[in-house]
Amino acid sequence: GLAPQLVESELFGHEKGSFTGATSQKRGLVEAAEGGTLFLDEIGELPAEVQAQLLTFLDSRPFRRVGGNRTLSADVRLIAATNRDLRSAAESGQFRSDLYYRLSVFPIEVPPLRERKGDIPALAQELLDEMLRRSGRPAFELDEGVLLSLQSHEWPGNIRELRNSVERAIILSRGRSATGKSLTVRAARGRRAEAV
Repeated sequence: GLAPQLVESELFGHEKGSFTGATSQKRGLVEAAEGGTLFLDEIGELPAEVQAQLLTFLDSRPFRRVGGNRTLSADVRLIAATNRDLRSAAESGQFRSDLYYRLSVFPIEVPPLRERKGDIPALAQELLDEMLRRSGRPAFELDEGVLLSLQSHEWPGNIRELRNSVERAIILSRGRSATGKSLTVRAARGRRAEAV
């Protein structure tokens, strides 16, 4: 994983000279999100030292930039996501239980993609539209065979794997639609499965 000091710097910022490479003062994500919402993805991967600092911040709002001695505060709403079972991680000591309970104010559990196969066509279309907007490519569509193939896959990598499959289909397709020949997904046991 990332070094705790780098994660702390990303969240809370740093002062010039606080560590090698800190050539100027930097505001962190917490400070930048003042008055708004901060989304922390993969919260279960936070180093233990940073978990303690995040807990302190959530409880009373003070923080210091790395290398700083001035106490700052920020009014920030935090939304955190993880693919880990944080309750089990907290019970086994792999995640701070006090931070787990602090974050569990309003938990929302989203079932894995394999349990929501009916959502896959709409999700794939949204991912496709987003990629086309970013790339400036012309209209493009996923044919019915592709959508059926997408729905038959187990998606151990969830939405990230679906995103990669849609992007791969765009790259490998000729013309303005993706057919089964342009779609490749990984089977659950690691074998390569081509959609037909």
